Amino acid sequence: MDHKLMPPASDGSETTEWRSHLLEHSSQLAEVLSSTQRIAVIGIKPEIVGGPAYYVPEYLQSAGYEIVPVPVYYPDIAEILGAPVQRSLSTVIPPADMVLLFRRSGDVAQHVEEILAAKPRVVWMQLGIQDAEAAETFARAGIDVVQNKCLMIEHRNARH
Repeated sequence: MDHKLMPPASDGSETTEWRSHLLEHSSQLAEVLSSTQRIAVIGIKPEIVGGPAYYVPEYLQSAGYEIVPVPVYYPDIAEILGAPVQRSLSTVIPPADMVLLFRRSGDVAQHVEEILAAKPRVVWMQLGIQDAEAAETFARAGIDVVQNKCLMIEHRNARH
């Protein structure tokens, strides 16, 4: 049965418990940032291409996070930010605490199964990226989700 069509539980907890994994408040984001060490970045770009998909992970690396590059394109690039490129989350060992998505909202769905299999603690969709269905799927699997927020901006805000 489609979970969206399921009747609410008598106490309401069964159908809303997963929503606690949808993080929006600054205190929740600060907690995520303080408990994260390793970030796999799907859609990272090499320095020569630049843009937010390069300089945000670069900033995070300079702030002390371990960045695992998982580019979608650039098959000839073997290293980004001094780290070996991974072509799939399944090859990220040890697994990342967080998966940071630099993909268009419409492209998020193609990464859902891979992310679920990797079991990160958090999936963070960068500013301008959101997918309600994917977010619900992650949240129902017990994975915290942040949508449409810049990790670099939130990190800077959490420090002040």
